[in-house]
Amino acid sequence: QTDGIGSSPRFLSYNMHNPTEGNVLVCSEVDGGCYELITFSLTNAGGSVTDGKRGSCLGPGVFLGRNRFAILDRHKREIVVKNLNNETTKRVQAPLPNVDCLYDGGASGRIILRADDRAVLFEVQSRRVIGELTAPKIKNVVWSPDGSKVALLCKYGVVIANRQLEQLCSISDTVRIKSGAWDVSPSGGTSSNLFIYTTLHHVKYCLSTGDTGTIRTLDNPIYATRVVKDQLFCLDREARSRVISIDTTEARFKLALANKKYGQVMHMVKHSRLCGRAIVAYLQSKGFPEVALHFVRDPQTRFRLALACGNIEAAMESAFSLEQQQGLDGKARDVWGELGSEALRQGNHQVVEMSYQRKKDFDRLSFLYMLTGDSEKLRKMLKISNMRNDIMGRYHNALLLGDAAERVAVLEASGNLPLAYISANLHGLVDVAERIKVAIETQEGSVEGLMDKVPVGTKKGGRLLQPPTPIIRGGNWPTLEIKKTTLEDLSAADAGDEYEEEEAAPVADTAGAAVWEDDFAAGDADADGGLGGAADDFDMGDDDDMGWGDDLDDLGDDFGDDTPKAAPVDEMAGLNEISDDAGFQMPAAGRPPAGCWAANSSHAADHMAAGGASSAMQLLHRQIAASDFSVLKGSMLGCYLGSTVSLPGIPGSGNIVVPLMRNDASGHPGNDSLPRTSLNLRTLVTGIRQGYRFFQTGKFNDAKNAFTEVMAQIPLTAAENKNEASEMKEMLGICREYITAIRIKAAMAEAGADPVRSTELAALFTHCDLQPVHKLLALRSAMGTSFKHKNYIVAASFARRLLELPDMRSAKNADLRMKATKVLQKSEQMARNEHTLNYNENAAFVIDCKDFVPIYTGEESVKCSYSGSSYKGSEMKGHVDLTDGFCTIGVETIGLVTGK
Repeated sequence: QTDGIGSSPRFLSYNMHNPTEGNVLVCSEVDGGCYELITFSLTNAGGSVTDGKRGSCLGPGVFLGRNRFAILDRHKREIVVKNLNNETTKRVQAPLPNVDCLYDGGASGRIILRADDRAVLFEVQSRRVIGELTAPKIKNVVWSPDGSKVALLCKYGVVIANRQLEQLCSISDTVRIKSGAWDVSPSGGTSSNLFIYTTLHHVKYCLSTGDTGTIRTLDNPIYATRVVKDQLFCLDREARSRVISIDTTEARFKLALANKKYGQVMHMVKHSRLCGRAIVAYLQSKGFPEVALHFVRDPQTRFRLALACGNIEAAMESAFSLEQQQGLDGKARDVWGELGSEALRQGNHQVVEMSYQRKKDFDRLSFLYMLTGDSEKLRKMLKISNMRNDIMGRYHNALLLGDAAERVAVLEASGNLPLAYISANLHGLVDVAERIKVAIETQEGSVEGLMDKVPVGTKKGGRLLQPPTPIIRGGNWPTLEIKKTTLEDLSAADAGDEYEEEEAAPVADTAGAAVWEDDFAAGDADADGGLGGAADDFDMGDDDDMGWGDDLDDLGDDFGDDTPKAAPVDEMAGLNEISDDAGFQMPAAGRPPAGCWAANSSHAADHMAAGGASSAMQLLHRQIAASDFSVLKGSMLGCYLGSTVSLPGIPGSGNIVVPLMRNDASGHPGNDSLPRTSLNLRTLVTGIRQGYRFFQTGKFNDAKNAFTEVMAQIPLTAAENKNEASEMKEMLGICREYITAIRIKAAMAEAGADPVRSTELAALFTHCDLQPVHKLLALRSAMGTSFKHKNYIVAASFARRLLELPDMRSAKNADLRMKATKVLQKSEQMARNEHTLNYNENAAFVIDCKDFVPIYTGEESVKCSYSGSSYKGSEMKGHVDLTDGFCTIGVETIGLVTGK
């Protein structure tokens, strides 16, 4: 008995966090709201109750941990945290204005705040909002036994959410909700999954999937406190404890179906009294028509369900039953038409044929025979049309058979003599044409000018209408043989007759946790007996990396996979569809080659071969900073066109496109296939050799075009092994050096009148990494230029380098060796340069590919990630490379991707 808080309605909160003693918080609305804290012993039943500690509050209070509780200040609307001595330890500002009530948050340190039509899950210690949802006029909050779900009882509805207050479902009712309780049965799988609530005159159930239903009616209102199996513990309006029997079979059936416990489903089908149109409609809407077949005996309903689950045999049985009951009237014909459509969708031509025959749908039957290549039955259909005097049927069948004589006869019989005459002439039926001509003239007509109306031999002229000759006459479509699932065959469920209820999960012993608890606010254990509450109090977040921060979660899911995300479930979309979870699942369809190529490779050539021009250009931009794709257009189109071969089909059909793969030597690679492209290492070698020949003969423009073309082909060439990859990178360097040398050669021609610049360019020309025979030509040219302009120091250097070449020992270079020796002697005698040159052969440098000046070690420069060309300073950063012509300078990328 509590004193001092009146007899107004009270709210009781019991401290579930304290295993050593009992704490009850009694709240009332007297004087604007007050509470009383009562403490008693759990071990001594005859012990006295400690005098209550009182205070003012707004609405009910809740316990936050073993030794603290929270109330709402009715003046400031603040959350006030107190200990068991009724001493205030903390004040926390509510995250929302107009908060008017507190409810249990389902875990230590958490509370649910009610503000207008919203419910907010708030963590007091870290002062953060965990979840929020809309729930109008909340009256009470009921947590499931395991704390995984919460039911928010509103005035006219129930909202079920998870422990983070994320809404799972919401139901509404026309009558006020009185109370509710979660099922706590230790077996059967309904614990924390089945919620029972009461209204003024009914007991109803609700599942987290949104399914709801009525269990029984009530004479007087009751208030549920506990649900165990088929027993509802409650209080009546006189506060007397009562136990009411309820039947939750329907709820358990829907729950087992939602949880895919098909053994339990079929056990209930055989041993429970589930029936009625409502359960059949529910099963069909959820995509389980094969289960509904076990409840139905009406042929019409069984026929609809059989069509929904694609059971042709069951649908045929129902169709025959309906035919016997109704005869071959309009309704029975509609049934056969629907059966034929479903059988046609499954490729069951035999059932389609029988359905069309029963329905007497001769037009569709003729078309079916034409598609299946059954010419004999098509001729029978022509005879049937003759017997039925069906002119249009005769003409259609003659057209499908390609029988020109019969078409002429039909036109003649229907009175279309001019058309018959024209058709007979066009098809070479001279005798028939003469007979028709006589008939026309007998009727005072004329055939003059009839043939002029048909422009034979032109595009607008007549064409021979001849159906393709059937080569292979196949039967029904090939199907995958599967066993009947438990949901389809009741005999398969015989083994499940000894269905055993699920054993109750052992309850974790949390008594030992009390030893480690203390009076600190952050030391309360979680309501589940684990460490979740402590983690929440310390605001450690939801990380699973234990504070090591390995960044694995930051990688995301962007790995290029095409696996589509799961779409939201539409509960009403199952009326005419079969759920994917209803037992058997169809084998996954094979992926098209183009899809495999793009998914299996990060090479631009493979993406281009698959038709993904956008992704290929994006890869080239990321890997080598390509920006001007007009240079690469020819190579990219070659990759796309060279990955497939087109074979001509039969007349009247399109070509057959066959993909070419480069990894099918030992058999079809399946989903690991890669395309065969038009470019390979041999193509690159041919281009390099052609450039060498042009360079050797002095055709520098042609040589530059050849090397530039190879540079445009290299990014779209896939290497087969590491050796090819190394050779491709070596060829890239060769192209860069030769293009740079050719550009320097052109600059030398422009600077011929400037002795300083021409000597510098000739010197840089010798530092291009060319072939020995071409290096000899470069050194000879540089030696002559520098000697001519009296720059003897560099001339001596070029002469020495020239004499050190291995090719100088051959007899064909005897004259050049003699000249180089004389130049060396003369230069050593003079030993001076006439001009000051920007060239130091003893220092390491690279060539600036724009201004053709040395870039010595330590000087600022930018490079092209693809060609490797260098540029002095930063002026060229962001511009297109002058060597390859399509990559951006100064962008740091991964570089050339060769495929291996």
